[in-house]
Amino acid sequence: MSLIRDAEIEHSIRAFATPLFAAAGLDAKAVSVHIVNDRTLNAFVAGGQRIFINTGLILAVDSASEILGVLAHESGHIIGGHLIRTREAMESANTQSIIAMILGMAAIVGSKGDVGSAVISGGGHVAQRSLLRYSRIQESIADQSAIRIMAKANYAPDGMLAMLQKLRGQETLITSRQDPYVRSHPLTSDRITTMREAVAKAGPGQDISHFETMLARMKAKIYAYMEDPVRTFRRYPESDRSVAGRYGRAIALHREARTDEALGVLTDLEKELPRDPYIQELKGQFLFENGKARQAVPVLIEAAKLSPDDFLILTLLGQAEIASEEPAMIHNAIAHLKAAARLEPRLASIWRHLAIAYGRSGEISRSSLASAEFSLLTGRPEEARHFAAKALAGLLRGSPDHLRAEDIQRSAIDMIKRRLKKKNR
Repeated sequence: MSLIRDAEIEHSIRAFATPLFAAAGLDAKAVSVHIVNDRTLNAFVAGGQRIFINTGLILAVDSASEILGVLAHESGHIIGGHLIRTREAMESANTQSIIAMILGMAAIVGSKGDVGSAVISGGGHVAQRSLLRYSRIQESIADQSAIRIMAKANYAPDGMLAMLQKLRGQETLITSRQDPYVRSHPLTSDRITTMREAVAKAGPGQDISHFETMLARMKAKIYAYMEDPVRTFRRYPESDRSVAGRYGRAIALHREARTDEALGVLTDLEKELPRDPYIQELKGQFLFENGKARQAVPVLIEAAKLSPDDFLILTLLGQAEIASEEPAMIHNAIAHLKAAARLEPRLASIWRHLAIAYGRSGEISRSSLASAEFSLLTGRPEEARHFAAKALAGLLRGSPDHLRAEDIQRSAIDMIKRRLKKKNR
């Protein structure tokens, strides 16, 4: 099990969630939403203001209103303080550690390209923990909060009712066959009655057709990457001329090594949506993963121009520039990867590629510093201390990079001490 890091999916979920967080009185920048690569229907809150949504839930919903309802409900848990705080580590841990604690992940894995639409990162070697569980009372309180949040954001609450009705059919199943959402979010007939009343009282809400388009594209992308291409072609036949349908087919074609055909589909989409950064990103990713890094670079540059603050696009661009084997592109790669690291310093793969870029440019001390960042983020403090020491030996004393290397060294030593202390208990 792992986290999916995808520029378009993360952008879409953030677009769904931001108005809801504002309506809930939450700082949208402080709340993070993560997509878990798991087929079961589930969503939960953990480690403070962090919401986790399974790909299985995204594929299971029939409307954008249902996704909005889930996000509003989980926001209700946050503002209600319903998190189970049995361990201080859960509050202070980074996202990867939380995923490891909850789901028992054990590695960082990736696709051929390692970033872009298929960047995936997992947790460290941490013992599996039980999923968070809420009481029926807390569920009812979260429902009431979600109804208020949806109303304040001017969204109709019918999606919440639809989701509860989906879950009701699951309660009759034996526990082993239930989706985790049923077990962690206990259902009652009162909750459905309350939601029906809320839907009856509510107005139509604002138009969310743009969210429906986003959801269709998300579902097509997730399905095409998770399922066998043959199944994708059946789900999205050539007669389906929607953007989502062609999206799904393009990914399936690429996965079958029919990349020229896939690129043809994306070129047609590009003509219809010339300012869509995610079509450009997918096109660049296909080229890169097909061994055409030099051709991928200008396409990804265009994607980065259309979405300049997207660290995943910048990371894929930097990686393509490294793989192009063009010495002149290494400095561009460093610039793009540094920009990505400023936007998301906790994405380990950025630092790994930055270490390679610095190494190829002859900046060995900075390469060591980037390797130290990568090792610390991936839970390898001994390696982090080693690379930090190498960086310190060559960096100008008192410079920002030198100070950062000292910080990593201290953090690595503290992590080693904590592990030893835990081991000796």
